[in-house]
Amino acid sequence: MKESVNVGIVGLGIYLPETTMSAKEIADKTNGVWTEQNIIDKLGIKEKYIPGKDDGTQEMGALAALDLLKNTGVDPLDIDVILDMGEEWKEYPLTTSALYVQDRIGALNAWGIDVQNRCCTTVTAMKMAKDMLIADDDIHNILIVGGYRNGDFVDYADRNMSMMFNLSAGGGAILLRKNHNENLLLGKGLLSDGSLARTAGVEIGGTINPITKDNLDEAYSSLRLMDADKMKARLNEVSHSNWLKCIDMALERSGNMKVEDIDYLNILHIKRSGHLGMLKDLGLSEDQSVYLEDYGHLGQIDQILSLKLGLESGKIKDGSNVCVIAAGIGYVWAADIIQWGPAK
Repeated sequence: MKESVNVGIVGLGIYLPETTMSAKEIADKTNGVWTEQNIIDKLGIKEKYIPGKDDGTQEMGALAALDLLKNTGVDPLDIDVILDMGEEWKEYPLTTSALYVQDRIGALNAWGIDVQNRCCTTVTAMKMAKDMLIADDDIHNILIVGGYRNGDFVDYADRNMSMMFNLSAGGGAILLRKNHNENLLLGKGLLSDGSLARTAGVEIGGTINPITKDNLDEAYSSLRLMDADKMKARLNEVSHSNWLKCIDMALERSGNMKVEDIDYLNILHIKRSGHLGMLKDLGLSEDQSVYLEDYGHLGQIDQILSLKLGLESGKIKDGSNVCVIAAGIGYVWAADIIQWGPAK
């Protein structure tokens, strides 16, 4: 490892659709199983974003990247690599999202690749990008970008799916630079449990269970817990502890930091009790995080959105140690530490 090299965040971009869905509308779709107040109080959703007809996964990522370029003034010709962390549910299957973004933003000198780790992909891609920037003398700027609209597949009448009623839509982008000397990306921790690889996913539409004329309507609402009992039992056993392990790894790899050094928790949208419980376990107050109850869960975009909201609200300032955590079905957990402001 080249000790003289650091990696910092240059800036970020966000795109959100124009249309939202309220807690009442979600409750109505459950046919009375969930009340509006329980959607708000327990699931922690006041409203979420719904994609419009032009809000494809790839296009929302491109719009977020254009927002980043506007916010930072970065020349797209200076981007060396595009890591697209957007979802596989996109405008056209088997097209490469990174290359769509490359063309839309004019990053003519970049090469691109799609990476996917469900709702952990932004954190995973940030590790990949940092390692690439340190290892390769020819890479100086990496754009991490993507869109998300998996909520299209949610069946609100499925009682097992309440954990995914929060699925929202939008796009995010973040730019990492070698030796930026600001907003440094420090240590990371990642864990996965492959025993849960097929406990959740879109059940109809792949090679095992292809779409036919008989299951067409069902297919487009077939994001399911395919083995709900196994998934819930295993997550109850290991999920919280795995998250804490990832945080501990990230802190240790950030110069032996301690939990007490965390100033802001950047956490994806989860049910309200889980959010508050994590803050309590880390000794943090609600003022040291942003709960995304007005946005829903934008998958791997949540980490970029929380960073933006934390900065805008003043909860993240120069000198803040930001702990970013994520989890994705499959199952994978991740954490990283960002030291905001000029390098110390």
